[in-house]
Amino acid sequence: MSIAELQVYSVEEADVTGGVCVVRCVGGVARTGQVYAVGELRLGLRGIERYGSPVGSFGAGHIAKVRLAGPVAALLTRGQVLTSVPPDGHALEDLEAWLATGPPLLDEPRPRTLRVLAAARMQDDRLPEGIRLRWGGVALAATHRCARAEEAPDLVRGAELASVRGYLLRTFGPGRGGDPAALCRELLALIDLTPEQAAAQAAVWRELPPPHILHLRRIKSLIPWMAPARPHLPDDGPLAEAADAWAAVRPRLP
Repeated sequence: MSIAELQVYSVEEADVTGGVCVVRCVGGVARTGQVYAVGELRLGLRGIERYGSPVGSFGAGHIAKVRLAGPVAALLTRGQVLTSVPPDGHALEDLEAWLATGPPLLDEPRPRTLRVLAAARMQDDRLPEGIRLRWGGVALAATHRCARAEEAPDLVRGAELASVRGYLLRTFGPGRGGDPAALCRELLALIDLTPEQAAAQAAVWRELPPPHILHLRRIKSLIPWMAPARPHLPDDGPLAEAADAWAAVRPRLP
């Protein structure tokens, strides 16, 4: 069962106990009794009404009026997306086991939802460093699942993976935070142009076909993630030279 997501259209009424909202289900199936996350706070889905009649559930693509329990209902805004969670949230240990072996969870996270959750936990400096590193591992695994589910091109997948690995490296340093040389090598391996070739294309990028422009832009999005690795690379080594060459070319890319 995939996680349900509700997008707020309007808040019809609200007070300290909860509120009534018009929402659109944009993922999964919304059911009475579910719990929805708003940051660290929670809302309970207490009732659903469609076409003037109470119903027990409604699915993706449909609109309903819902009654939510919790004072945060008064703070909801149009366009905000609420994500269902188990009442106590998924335990880190459960997610690690699920990602490693694939056992069923009560509510299976969508890969993109899980990646966002894990990245947020990874960056939460209120948590112990060891827990943040473990959330980083979940974020990496979820990113791989995102790439498969969304059929993302290698450059897109590489940039998303590098954003997690670069953060871990910058925050926790080489070793615990990862291998700087490996990160740089893997990023360079994804780029099918030399810096000189990219610079030549950048000089006439407005004349290029749209797929070529998109390709250059994806390369551009990849280059910044070499920066966390660069201070840990020998200055006279080939990886440092390549990283510096790409850093110099990046401002000229579209």
